[in-house]
Amino acid sequence: MGIKKQLGMGVMTAALGLSLMGGGTYAYFSDGEATNNAFAAGTFDLAVEPTQVIEVDNMQPGDSMTRDFELQNNGSLAIDKVLLETNYDVIDAEGDNTGDFGTHIEVEFLYNADKLDEVIYQTTLAELQSMSPEAVNEHVFDPLLEDGLEPGTGDDLVVKFNFVDNGEDQNQFQGDSLNLEWTFNAQQAADEED
Repeated sequence: MGIKKQLGMGVMTAALGLSLMGGGTYAYFSDGEATNNAFAAGTFDLAVEPTQVIEVDNMQPGDSMTRDFELQNNGSLAIDKVLLETNYDVIDAEGDNTGDFGTHIEVEFLYNADKLDEVIYQTTLAELQSMSPEAVNEHVFDPLLEDGLEPGTGDDLVVKFNFVDNGEDQNQFQGDSLNLEWTFNAQQAADEED
C-alpha cells in the first residue's frame, strides 16, 4: 500500500473514530409519561328556609312572636361565617312619629326551639341595623354555628320579636308598619393546604 493510501486510510479511520466518540457522547435512554389533570370550582350556596321569617298584624306593646328558620348550606364548600345585614323602613300611618319604631322592637336570638329561655344575643332592630355584619356574626352566629356549616347541612335559628311596652305613651306608633329586610351573606372557610 502506498503512503498516500495509508495516509488517506488513517485520516478516514481517525474521522470515523471521532464521529463515533462524538455520537456516543449524545446517546442516552429516555422515557416519558403524560398526566391528565382537571380543575373544578366548588359551589357556595347559603339558603334560608322559609324566606319570609315574620309577618304580623295588629301588634300592641307587650306582644311577643317567636319564629324559627333554617340556614342551609346547599353548596359543596364549607361555610365558615354568616354575616347578617339588617335594614328596615318604618311607614308612619299618622305622620306623628317623634321616635323610631325600630327602637321599640326587641330581637332575641335563641339557641333552638327546645331552649327558648337561652338567649344568644338580645338587641333592638335599631341597634341591629347600626351594627356591622361582622359584629352580628361575633354575637350571634359564632356561638350558634361554632364549627360553621358543612356542605349539605343546616342549622335552625330561633328569633323572638318583642314589641317592648316601655310603660309610657306609645300612641304615636298606632297604625305604623315596619318592613324588615335581613340579608344573609356567607363566607367560605379557609381551606388548609394539602
